[in-house]
Amino acid sequence: MQTKKKNNNPEPAEVTRVRTPRKENKEVLAIVESMLGANHVKLRCMDGIVRMGRIPGSMKKKTWIREGDIVIAVPWEIQNEKADVIWKYTRPQVNWLERKGYLKS
Repeated sequence: MQTKKKNNNPEPAEVTRVRTPRKENKEVLAIVESMLGANHVKLRCMDGIVRMGRIPGSMKKKTWIREGDIVIAVPWEIQNEKADVIWKYTRPQVNWLERKGYLKS
């Protein structure tokens, strides 16, 4: 009978590459303020605008977005007060963004 070794001290995941917002695609960092239902969220974007964000179906199936999460949003060209959420950061990635000065906390 084999015994499994328990890993009581898991090492924190080291961040090697973090996706940053691409200015040429008009991407901005945003914080999820509240969940509005029906795949919509209220976003406080880093450019100072509060937008209504839409979570696309492909992202909704794979990732779980909650209040306080840091995401990348792409504002709509026609209505600037609306945006699509395209990326969600994990906790180690958020820590990296804070260290590098992307997030003003």
